[in-house]
Amino acid sequence: MPLPFLTADRDLDAADSAALPHDEPDHWRRPYRPGPWRVGAASVLLLLASFVLLSSMIIAMAGSLPGAGIVAALGALTVALALRLLRVGVWVSAHGVRQVNLLRTTTEPWSAVASVRTRQQPVRWLGLPRTVQGQALIVHRRQGGPLRTLVTDHNADFLNRPDSFERATDVLEAWAAEYPA
Repeated sequence: MPLPFLTADRDLDAADSAALPHDEPDHWRRPYRPGPWRVGAASVLLLLASFVLLSSMIIAMAGSLPGAGIVAALGALTVALALRLLRVGVWVSAHGVRQVNLLRTTTEPWSAVASVRTRQQPVRWLGLPRTVQGQALIVHRRQGGPLRTLVTDHNADFLNRPDSFERATDVLEAWAAEYPA
């Protein structure tokens, strides 16, 4: 029985080029895979959390239960931060488009979305204050101003992956065209 997920002989580019299925349009889904920068940052946070939780166990065995509780809470907070970091991005369903940020989530129904377009503009590099010239996916609402920039070609999901950015923006624009108001 071949196990392609355990071997290195599979074609990673072919797997990356296949569009993600959306058989159940009522479920929220991310139309692209998280990028290596996002996954790497979350894995470093989880590694840090494991050391913090191990230290809380050592502190508890040494006899200082209040200190162990504080350190364990810090470890649990780090795990929650890493998991939330993995959920950051754009999610779509038949109900609308959802932008998940680290501390807040914004949802717009498709009836409130006027257009979804890619635009050339200065974008933030990996979410840091430094800006570079790049592409951004902008959602214009029917009433009010545009939403914050959904995805850019220099964020943690698409840095140095221009083909993935193009595919993701095409999929997001297709979702917007599929569910017009």
